[in-house]
Amino acid sequence: MTRQHLPGILAMAAIVLASNILVQFLFGNWLTWGAFTYPFAFLVTDLMNRIYGARAARQVVFAGFVVGIVCSLIGTQIMGEYGPLVTWRIAIGSGVAFLTAQMLDVAIFDRLRTGAWWRAPLASTLVGSSVDTMLFFSIAFSGALSFIEPANDVSWAAEALPLLGFGPLVPLWVSLAVADWGVKLGLALIALIPFRVIVSKAMAGKIIA
Repeated sequence: MTRQHLPGILAMAAIVLASNILVQFLFGNWLTWGAFTYPFAFLVTDLMNRIYGARAARQVVFAGFVVGIVCSLIGTQIMGEYGPLVTWRIAIGSGVAFLTAQMLDVAIFDRLRTGAWWRAPLASTLVGSSVDTMLFFSIAFSGALSFIEPANDVSWAAEALPLLGFGPLVPLWVSLAVADWGVKLGLALIALIPFRVIVSKAMAGKIIA
């Protein structure tokens, strides 16, 4: 790790910290404000991967993982109206989803790095985001995994409701997951713009140097 990697580490830490705070605030019926900040973690990972390589990207991911673990541990100790702000299922789901999805993103990006400029960041982010959503929501809220934290009652998440308010009947947590996944996919496309701009400037700076 070098001083050149510090901006990426700080950016990842800021995104993870902000997302852990903003997830406490609802946006509509299916989302929290954290859903709009967290996906940019994939942008940071991809930028580090493109500019400095897979090893640097993994170091940044690990830094974000540590910050996320610290935030989760603090959250488990803060009592809200309905119990701890962060349950152990949410903490475990968050950590497993983040590390798995981000490392998968790094691997896919690295494999596709020699193709068209947009292919590696788009493919790696789409796959990583999908895995992230699936792992987090299933670990945190699925009734099938209640053995992870038996004392944590997540029956509210199993309430059968129309998907996103108008589709077939599904558990509430499925609608939350689909809404979150949709935001991630949309931001994956939007993030291609800053990815292209930042990489172009960074590579031009390397050539000049």
